[in-house]
Amino acid sequence: MKLGSPILHRKARIEIIPLIDIMFFLLASFMMVSLTMIKMQSIKVNLPTATQAKPDLKPDILNIAVRKDGEVYIEKKSYNLVELREELSRRYKANTNLPVYISGDREAQHGNVIGVLDEVRKAGIQKVAFAIKAPEKQ
Repeated sequence: MKLGSPILHRKARIEIIPLIDIMFFLLASFMMVSLTMIKMQSIKVNLPTATQAKPDLKPDILNIAVRKDGEVYIEKKSYNLVELREELSRRYKANTNLPVYISGDREAQHGNVIGVLDEVRKAGIQKVAFAIKAPEKQ
């Protein structure tokens, strides 16, 4: 027969509320520490410039030049905007992946260069870049 003890025995249990508080405190602490670790520190460097660069005049790249008086040249041949559109369409049909470089004279008007850009876009050519020259050191 089993006799009961006059002292009541309580079962051991784990209190979870303080455990949750401690876990939230640790989570917040690690988040704050990780945010301060992301800060990138770098030194400023003066990158070199190319001194022996040559113009990229490959046969598969179309170079369009705009002079200060508004004349448009492709490979040293003068074109007006209608002839330019026809030439660009012809070359685009031959090569749909045709890259185009547009270079404008320093004195060329912005509208003339944008007009050439419009004609290039109307022909369907997507790879367009502006050729620029680095400023000369004084």
